[in-house]
Amino acid sequence: MPQQPQRATTSPRRPFARPLRVAALVAGLALLPLATACGAGTDAKSAEGKGASRLSATPAAGVVAPPKVEVIAGLLGCEPAIRTDADELREGTCRSAKANYLITTFPEEKFKLTWLDSASIYGGTYLVGPRWVVSGRPELLEPARDKVGGDIQQLRGMNGPTPSAS
Repeated sequence: MPQQPQRATTSPRRPFARPLRVAALVAGLALLPLATACGAGTDAKSAEGKGASRLSATPAAGVVAPPKVEVIAGLLGCEPAIRTDADELREGTCRSAKANYLITTFPEEKFKLTWLDSASIYGGTYLVGPRWVVSGRPELLEPARDKVGGDIQQLRGMNGPTPSAS
């Protein structure tokens, strides 16, 4: 019976090599959204053309949260309850003693733009980041922005003020 060829080893077995590689990979993946978010632009021009006005230009936090309901909720200090999990968006409510938020994330930027276009009919103030939107009371959005980044956008509703005829 022929023997199986034995694998030649050039270095002694390192029992911690795999866990260290896994830890390095996890750390790299955790930092990836932070590195890519800094270069991600917002579609303020597109949003402004669709009835939105930008209230803040740059995030006070310096970092913009990745598009994941659970991550944004964690940064806001509350536990999300997912109420919509669809192909086009994922939405969760986030309640805490201080605030209530509605967090909506999108798999692609085009879905966020469509959502904002639809929301502009109703008006309101929203915290908008790359592929996510946070809804809440306007006075709570600035403190939320300090935690998750993004831009505060004011959408004009259909029944908003009309220009006066002079």
